[in-house]
Amino acid sequence: MLKEGQVRIPSGCAISGMFSKAGKCFNGEAIIKSIEIMHDRSNGLGGGFAAYGIYPEYKDYYAFHVFYDNTAVKKECEEFLHRHFDIVLDSEIPTRKIPQITDEPIIWRYFVTPLPAKLKNSHLDEKEYVVRCVFKVNTRFSGAYVFSSGKDMGVFKAVGYPEDVGRFYRLEEYNGYCFTAHGRYPTNTPGWWGGAHPFALLDYSVVHNGEISSYDANRRSIEMYGYKCTLQTDTEVIAYIVDYLNRKMGLSFQEIASVIAAPFWQTINKMPPDQKARAEYLRNIFGSFLVTGPFSILVGFEGGMMALNDRLKLRSMVCGEKDDMIYIASEESAIRIIEPELEKVWSPAGGVPVVVTLNGGNA
Repeated sequence: MLKEGQVRIPSGCAISGMFSKAGKCFNGEAIIKSIEIMHDRSNGLGGGFAAYGIYPEYKDYYAFHVFYDNTAVKKECEEFLHRHFDIVLDSEIPTRKIPQITDEPIIWRYFVTPLPAKLKNSHLDEKEYVVRCVFKVNTRFSGAYVFSSGKDMGVFKAVGYPEDVGRFYRLEEYNGYCFTAHGRYPTNTPGWWGGAHPFALLDYSVVHNGEISSYDANRRSIEMYGYKCTLQTDTEVIAYIVDYLNRKMGLSFQEIASVIAAPFWQTINKMPPDQKARAEYLRNIFGSFLVTGPFSILVGFEGGMMALNDRLKLRSMVCGEKDDMIYIASEESAIRIIEPELEKVWSPAGGVPVVVTLNGGNA
């Protein structure tokens, strides 16, 4: 007789998110507790967190979190960073030794701003300049990987169970208004530090439960716009699609959801004329970014969070609310463990996004 934990979980992977709409800051202990109760949805090959509002004293600087394989590549990469950025502070990211996390790389943090002359001569806006520098590091320096590059936020990830990863990074010492978490159960991609979730670019971060059957088509399409998928897992492409559609094309997160999990044509045909015209435009222009296959995702961004299921809702996702807090997780138990007295609980329909922002802002 098979016991729990001895059989593959086809809907494995766990996601969890917490967001204060009032912008109240709380530490990372609760999100660790939430993801830990879903321990059996992971297999120890990856865990991670994204946290927003955690660097208020450096909120005007890009926070680069970097993995290095060795000191030689660290020196080489730092020479590149010094040529392109003013580094106001750099240090090792604080961790604690725990037996469950092994083979850790060098994990470093830099608070940077583009050098004015370099930025001017690049003829790029600031964010595009940062993105191109991140891709240069990740493609040109073997053994160096910038895994977080936003302002006033950070990604923390590793090979291990997510609760161990959270304690390894001392997440309880960080205070923010939004945390997302992921426990990984990889089915066809390797377990390595860079391949753990979240995947991030600038302030966008993505955690994902599921499998992207459209990955090759999505990857080929997004790489036409200068993005490089190098991390050996399908979820990476979603982060770049979100960045492209929001930052470059100006789509709202409601519209991004209508691209990633586009309504069926028969649904579009039944919409009122104004909605139908916009839906047809999004479906026709951005059809190559339709993500197919079972998925549930949490997207973090500056001042907000979005939750989204695939159109057929082939992966679980539950939402809960209490006062100014919204909680989203793969299982209701992961919400109840940190907030037993919820005012509202619901399961979003397939393809229908849940978008929350600070103080009712637009997204």
